[in-house]
Amino acid sequence: MDILFIVIGLALVLAGADRLTEGAAAIAEKFRVSEFIIGLTIVAVGTSMPEFVVSISAALRGSSDMAIGNVVGSNIFNVFLILGLCATVSPLPLTRNNIRFDIPITLLASVLLFLAASDTLLHTGDTDRIGRIEGVIMFILYIALIVYTIRSSNRERDDAENTVPRMKTPIAVFWTVAGLAALIGGSRLFIDGASALAHRMGISEAVIAITLVAGGTSLPELASSLASVIKGRKGMALGNVLGSNIFNILFILGGSAMISPLTLGDISLVDMVMVLLSAVLPFIFAFTFRGHSINRIEGVMMLIIYGTYIWQLIN
Repeated sequence: MDILFIVIGLALVLAGADRLTEGAAAIAEKFRVSEFIIGLTIVAVGTSMPEFVVSISAALRGSSDMAIGNVVGSNIFNVFLILGLCATVSPLPLTRNNIRFDIPITLLASVLLFLAASDTLLHTGDTDRIGRIEGVIMFILYIALIVYTIRSSNRERDDAENTVPRMKTPIAVFWTVAGLAALIGGSRLFIDGASALAHRMGISEAVIAITLVAGGTSLPELASSLASVIKGRKGMALGNVLGSNIFNILFILGGSAMISPLTLGDISLVDMVMVLLSAVLPFIFAFTFRGHSINRIEGVMMLIIYGTYIWQLIN
């Protein structure tokens, strides 16, 4: 039965990704908003709903390892695996606003998480945890970011925006909502099946959260980002990953910490450093002499880093 859940979940995720991409792109065309902005907001928040549900539920039942591990693992998965795969399929060009604002904001959010969760390292406490005050700060920062993003949504549009197929707005909205529902439902089935198998194998909750649960809740981002790249909507793919990571840290962890302070438990310093590295690498890639893009070589590099991290985690 667990295997059946995994297979059905994957099928729903793939179908939902295709419909979500088409619907969201049509909405971008209709309202003359760049695909990156749609990816950063509607698609990113929608595909991050599995992480939101898992982390908030874990915080309510006092399972800090699952709440933090889910977000930590998802952010690592989003950059090293999803961006790595997308850049390997096709180099991802970076706009001026990506370089000057979006990537630095992602880095800022990751640095804030690292500092908030490093009490023993910074000698500010005896236990590494994210407190309510830190949660409030994260949450407020996210709201401010969204307000700023909406007000500045007249940013340059992607060249590919002009090639989006015509679709009536009600149909576009329907496919966007239906795609999100399929993504979330499919990822839930996948998580349930994979987690049940892992528990029977005696794997710890922290490792399950960082690997299986994080990977499962990030399936929507993986499917929608790859679908966007294959369909030529690279701005949406990049916005989806950056937006999801920002949402995961500031909104999900911020909201979870406001409900109940989150203790890191079995989440290690290596895991937190990987989250920080997941934000530092795109920042470095943005300023290399390769035409301001994340290219195939850098994509392969990210995939190797992710594989190495997972190997050391499970051994």
